[in-house]
Amino acid sequence: MNGMKLTRRKFIVGTSAIGAGLSLGILPQLSSAAPGMEEVNAWVHIASDDTVTIRIARSEMGQGTLTGLAQLVAEELECDWANVTWEFPTPGENLARERVWRDFSTGGSQGLRSSQQYVREGGAAARMMLVQAAANEWGVPAEDCYAENSVIRHRGSSKQTTFGKVADAASKLTPPTDVPLKDVSEWKIAGKPVKRLDTKEKLTGDLKYGADIQLEGMLLASIKDAPVLGGKLKSFDAKAVEGMPGVRGVVKVETAVGTSGVAVVADTWWQANTALNALPIEWDLGPNADFDDEKLTALLESGLDADEAFQGNWEGDIKAALEGADRVIEAVYKCPSQNHAPMEPMNSTAIYTEDKCEIWCPTQNGESALAATSEASGLPIEKCEVYKTILGGGFGRRGAPDYVHQVIEIAKAFPGTPIKLQWTREEDQKHGFFHPTTMAKMRGSLDKDGNLTGLHMRISGQSILASLLPHLLVDGTDFATFQGVIKGGLNPALDQHQISYDFPNLLVDHAMRNPPIRPGFWRGVNINQNAIYLESFMDELAHAAGRDALEFRLAHMNKNPKGAAVLKAVAERSGWGSDDGKHRGLAVLYGFGSYVAACADVTVDAEGSLKIDRIIAATDCGTAVNPQQIEAQVEGSFVYGLSAALFQEITLKNGEPQEDNFHTYPSMQISHMPKVETIVMPSGGFYGGVGEPTIAVAAPAVLNAIFAATGKRVRYLPIKDQNLRA
Repeated sequence: MNGMKLTRRKFIVGTSAIGAGLSLGILPQLSSAAPGMEEVNAWVHIASDDTVTIRIARSEMGQGTLTGLAQLVAEELECDWANVTWEFPTPGENLARERVWRDFSTGGSQGLRSSQQYVREGGAAARMMLVQAAANEWGVPAEDCYAENSVIRHRGSSKQTTFGKVADAASKLTPPTDVPLKDVSEWKIAGKPVKRLDTKEKLTGDLKYGADIQLEGMLLASIKDAPVLGGKLKSFDAKAVEGMPGVRGVVKVETAVGTSGVAVVADTWWQANTALNALPIEWDLGPNADFDDEKLTALLESGLDADEAFQGNWEGDIKAALEGADRVIEAVYKCPSQNHAPMEPMNSTAIYTEDKCEIWCPTQNGESALAATSEASGLPIEKCEVYKTILGGGFGRRGAPDYVHQVIEIAKAFPGTPIKLQWTREEDQKHGFFHPTTMAKMRGSLDKDGNLTGLHMRISGQSILASLLPHLLVDGTDFATFQGVIKGGLNPALDQHQISYDFPNLLVDHAMRNPPIRPGFWRGVNINQNAIYLESFMDELAHAAGRDALEFRLAHMNKNPKGAAVLKAVAERSGWGSDDGKHRGLAVLYGFGSYVAACADVTVDAEGSLKIDRIIAATDCGTAVNPQQIEAQVEGSFVYGLSAALFQEITLKNGEPQEDNFHTYPSMQISHMPKVETIVMPSGGFYGGVGEPTIAVAAPAVLNAIFAATGKRVRYLPIKDQNLRA
């Protein structure tokens, strides 16, 4: 059902290259809406058979946002969950309706928590309008009627009707302005582990991703961008491939977002890619062609003791604490660049004419894709439209619209013809927006009784904002670099990422060092490396002080009772402190508004082979909209976070990333996966993120467990490069 279906409001008639009026056929928007739907309000459409279509502005990439948002709307609507389906509105429609659906961006674990209030109000308002329509029909006060399970009943009689029968009348009413919401204690659909709306179609193969788009008369394109960041296309010999089977053309592709390459367009993608691989291309590799890992490491090391650094957290007098310490413990850590590596490589489909430009694509930000469509096509935004598809993985990568710019440049060479651009896996691996690489020098001061008197955390490395969003820098400072360790109140946008501990003397600062590697918002962003640095070093300090790692952490969490609660929960479940021969490690974090902790059990054999036996994770996200999805997200977080910690890094040689597919950039396999036990412990009163926080505690919990098993500290990732028994 969640495939490509046509409704009156979704058909688009294309025009040919020689002028308007020649139909290319009907081009579908991805939707599951039943025909004959009545729009009660922007969020709720209801058919005469009581099918409820809930319109979801956020993107779905496997994290469950689609189902969670639908649950919140359905809860306030009081509909039958068995009758619920969904569809994506378009960003163009959102713009035309004065952004009634508000934000289309999906990232930062914001999908539910930043829109929960207004989507619930949308469901509640629709219910009130349906009840009012029924009351009008019966000639009774609306307050004497109520809705339940898609049925409206009158308390004073046996009168009842269904949503489908009054939807048309309800759609004509003025929406209410005072929309009270249910208390969480009254929830019957939200807060429950209901089945996801997209699972069945995933299992049957009916769910349509961007790579599945098929349009009448469509041509396929394969592309190669400059292999080195900052490089450009110098020349190519189109005549060498123009006679190859299916080839329709060779297009130079230079975009406003800095991509510079060449694409081949053909009847099939295989024909296009085969011709592209045979195409003689000459590149100008630019100024970064001699940049490699050795130079990268030297650049990062230069910031570890630099005099100038931006401050993200401070307390007391760290200089005096270090100078007056009985002992100073010091360690240096490093985290590499990493690719998002979604299972579905970048792709997009476009139709361009002089009067209209339309895009079908998997995107994490429909409005950004719409703006990119307008910019690349040169058309007013009102003449552009984006049709979102389900994403075959995003993890932050599909927030960038570079592939949208590319497909439009290609489509402009074939006006009126649908063009699908599909990247290869190799293109996807080498032209990502990589997780920022950083190093950290950690110094802690202990008194003669083993008490921590001060901590200095120096971060040296990349700034995402300096590269992608420089207007968000504050006097040159990228406060996002301090996710998970930032001072409360320093930057309101990052208060959901405050440091978990309180120290008498503290300094966290950042020496910005930006190598010629394009950084991006990789799932969890900066909390990942910062949690590794802080949680690994807290373990080192506890060991140096001769104190239990749990007790040592809790001693610095008096102002963080919720964080202490999740930490205690995983410790208790794991059997922390028991004499059972298990080797365990802990980690805790406050990130994306949620409190999370993990405890890992590992085994390291005599040859140094690592086996992660079990991980226990506790999450307090405040309000649990779907507990089953939270468990699934936690389990998926460990797959993603442990894949990065164990195996994944992007290395450079002559400026070019060397890992070009999954054989050189592996992910966890089933044999690597530990048993995961999830403790969902929502304390209520807030909405925290779920999709990203737990990633950050995966690696440090395992690293600390490795030390418990071997006595060896792993400070440079990935773990695959370390000899655990040396």
